[in-house]
Amino acid sequence: MNGQTFATAFSVDQTPKQVFAAINNVRGWWSEEIEGDTGKLGDEFKYRYKDIHRSKIKLTEVIPDKKVVWLVLDNYFNFTEDKSEWKGTKVVFEIAKKGNKTEVRFAHQGLVPEYECFDVCSNAWRSYINGSLRSLIATGKGNPNKKENDEEKASL
Repeated sequence: MNGQTFATAFSVDQTPKQVFAAINNVRGWWSEEIEGDTGKLGDEFKYRYKDIHRSKIKLTEVIPDKKVVWLVLDNYFNFTEDKSEWKGTKVVFEIAKKGNKTEVRFAHQGLVPEYECFDVCSNAWRSYINGSLRSLIATGKGNPNKKENDEEKASL
């Protein structure tokens, strides 16, 4: 199962400290709708994307400038038969200095091809990790999901 877990990686010029800070700035690269704290061991936060996807996540491992691990405590998709496909999976960010670059390795352990959401979720992670997070690290500006306005929320 681990051999088929979704994973991706990239390298940047910034320091491991800068990369670690950006990863923990979840509102800066994943979603402005994040509720809760996202930077310390034991922190829990909620992710929401319209009525399509909701997750409750806990930081279970935090090693400054080296590693961050999230445990998905609860999850809901409106487009899968099994609404809780991510529940119990782990999202792992590993940071390592490689020469004059910093490598970021991302894995969603438990996100496997057997999951109905695998293609959609893998493509989304690629966009958030290799696009938005990488941009936040390199330029200081990511491309997270924007906050919904009250009108949009009311229509859901």
